[in-house]
Amino acid sequence: MPNTKLEIDEVIGLAARYEVPVEDAVLIALNLYGISSDHRQHRARLDVKIGSVPSVSWKVIVPLNAVESPFRLVDHDLHLGPHCIGTVQRIDADEAVGGYFRDGGRAATLNPNARSRCVGCAFCPNTLEAAADPRFSEERELTELLSAMVEQHPRRNLSELREVTVSTGCFEREDAAVAHLVGLRTALGSQGIAARIGFLTSVIQSDTAFADLAARVAPFVLRLTAECFTRRDLLLKKSKALLRRAEMPDLLRRARQAGLGTSFTYIVGLDPLTELRAGVAALGEHVTEFPNFQVYQAHNSIMAGLRTPGAEQLEFYLQARAWIEQILGGRGLQPQAWECYRPLWYSTFAGERLVGV
Repeated sequence: MPNTKLEIDEVIGLAARYEVPVEDAVLIALNLYGISSDHRQHRARLDVKIGSVPSVSWKVIVPLNAVESPFRLVDHDLHLGPHCIGTVQRIDADEAVGGYFRDGGRAATLNPNARSRCVGCAFCPNTLEAAADPRFSEERELTELLSAMVEQHPRRNLSELREVTVSTGCFEREDAAVAHLVGLRTALGSQGIAARIGFLTSVIQSDTAFADLAARVAPFVLRLTAECFTRRDLLLKKSKALLRRAEMPDLLRRARQAGLGTSFTYIVGLDPLTELRAGVAALGEHVTEFPNFQVYQAHNSIMAGLRTPGAEQLEFYLQARAWIEQILGGRGLQPQAWECYRPLWYSTFAGERLVGV
């Protein structure tokens, strides 16, 4: 792969053209290209402060062994070409673990079904991660996980949790997924946690399951793992690919009709922009929460070859950002800064300052 050429003047020019903050454009590019450094991790969690906004620290997850990247890490200084554009405050290995906190301890992500052992979608980097997340199959084990997480909480108080997201692609059957969520609600209740449960999945599809979740698990949001709209048989594991693109809007509609919250996840960079626009418009009619849009990260040359033509350029993602704002901006929904570590939005959405920034 040839070295990627990107200069700060180009970033500034593109940011002006698409009317986005320069800092947002830099962070999107950082997600796209990763960082060249002396560290050899496939993926790492970084706290980054960018140039003119030194008071704000952003958490990103990027490869640190991207030798073709225009970004370089020298000690703690982050360089784009000859310019120092920010600092990296902290580096942690991005291991797959049983659970971790977000939003200052008000949200938690659980990986209860051995996420690191999933060998599914072609674009997913989980197989590159260290496996530190066991499979939790019983309510007792979930309770033990929550008890252990108390010690990691900033204030050792899990009752502060407002959102608990189950993030795993390893449930292959609808009944197993629903049973696990029912057990999780019981485990949360035993800890005095009334948080909404969110679940990233494409295996829960039936009206019976939706009714069961509404009765026994709610408050609940179904986050459909759409991921892409084209080449689904090529890019997705079988359990995801079986769900056809044309079926997704009706699935979300039925879930919403059953009283559940609805959203979806999508990887920007796998589909042409025209397909992105059509697919997001179709699904956007049936969501109650802002979808999770992630910048596609290629961790090797094979993964880079999965990008749609043009998606190796920063402008592709700024155009995608603009189109998504046009589609979803009038629905009263906005991205939350803590919900995604590879987003298209950081400090603004559709020209408006994001809450909490």
